[in-house]
Amino acid sequence: MTSRFLPIFAWLLLAAVAVVTIAPIGFRPVTSLSANAERFLTFGLVGFAFALAYPRHLALIILVVLAAAVGFELLQALQSTRHARLPDMGIKLIGGGVGIATGLLANRLWHRVAARRAG
Repeated sequence: MTSRFLPIFAWLLLAAVAVVTIAPIGFRPVTSLSANAERFLTFGLVGFAFALAYPRHLALIILVVLAAAVGFELLQALQSTRHARLPDMGIKLIGGGVGIATGLLANRLWHRVAARRAG
């Protein structure tokens, strides 16, 4: 399940998450979800996108998602309207891990289905 679009999408998504996470709180989109659900789902999507974009580079994927979760949380400490908290970082890390695992599983299933159709 490789495509030239997937890496571009993954990096643009990460950039968008960086802007929303580090920008002043007034720039944060408002949803009906809890803040913890937003954190989990956002980093889950980032992990999923990177796993699909780079399925053979697990260490890189983990490094990027881990660094983003930790780095973005720490950068919030520089904003007077934001706060950096360990529990928030933990939720981001768990969401990213679940997203990576789900993306790798989806990639494997995609290749199995494609192999069955071809063979």
